[in-house]
Amino acid sequence: MTANHCTVAGVNVSRETKANLRKYADLLVKWNQKINLISASTVADLWSRHIVDSAQIYNLCPDAQGIWADFGSGGGFPGLVVAIIAKELNPDLKVVLVESDQRKATFLRTVIRETALSANVKTERIETLMPIGADVVSARALADLSELLGFAERHLRPDGTALFQKGAIWQKELVQARKSWSFQSEHFTSVTAPQAVILKIERIAHA
Repeated sequence: MTANHCTVAGVNVSRETKANLRKYADLLVKWNQKINLISASTVADLWSRHIVDSAQIYNLCPDAQGIWADFGSGGGFPGLVVAIIAKELNPDLKVVLVESDQRKATFLRTVIRETALSANVKTERIETLMPIGADVVSARALADLSELLGFAERHLRPDGTALFQKGAIWQKELVQARKSWSFQSEHFTSVTAPQAVILKIERIAHA
């Protein structure tokens, strides 16, 4: 690794990309004083708790083509982190952030402008938004797995991939989801929380 590069959650990025991640983090702290983007208790540990936690999913689909749609982006996790990394490593990837809260959407657009990203924001509800036809969809701390699979079926291409970050009860959610859905899944242990995982899901269909 050269002096001009560093790693974030195992992703090799330039100093410029890391600087954009830092700029994003600074904006988030500033805006968090006005609107609730992240829990105040996690601000001190923002880099590992949120930035690194989001960056780790990039390596699960590093060569994604077309559209990466992030559901319930909120403060931008993981979608904005993916967009900042992709600006350098996969510049043709189009990142769509879906966030129905107008104030949070305004924050997302501010970060996009300040870091010169090509991402765009859809200020609509996931379940009523016109199907996106995404190649990858992601979500973090948004809903239970069964509901997420419904969102994915609506917005994901038939050969697409869903990446869902889940906490300690992920196995129970997986069992429950299989009662209504058919899908293939893999799980990857989170680098920031050993009880958490990223679920990589494909071939989603109603059971």
